[in-house]
Amino acid sequence: MSDFPKKTLLSIDDEEAILFIIQAGLSMTTGWRVLTATSGEDGLIKAQNNRLDAIILDAQMPNMDGIATLHQLRKNPQTQRIPVVFLTATPQRIAYIQQENLGVKGILAKPFDPITLAHQVAKTLGWRP
Repeated sequence: MSDFPKKTLLSIDDEEAILFIIQAGLSMTTGWRVLTATSGEDGLIKAQNNRLDAIILDAQMPNMDGIATLHQLRKNPQTQRIPVVFLTATPQRIAYIQQENLGVKGILAKPFDPITLAHQVAKTLGWRP
């Protein structure tokens, strides 16, 4: 399928259509296993119960937004070391994330190209195909 190393990622976003595009784009272009969660709360559970190589996290979600989700991930010894990449459409959130130095590996902007997303994620995380 590709020369990418096998990885398992979790994508957390409240928009199911976005999750579908991320999951399809990444798995078809790389062979990565991509789990999905439609809320921060669901994402925390899946992060605890799966061995993950990275998390792609939406910044703006109802109830528990991406920043609150990240804080909870960092508090838990089981999830605190999982690399996180934010994928967001809100420039204000991007500026806040950068300013607060929340320990994220990178920030990618929506809208995104599903064909090149895997390369962007791999580059952001320092993974080589």
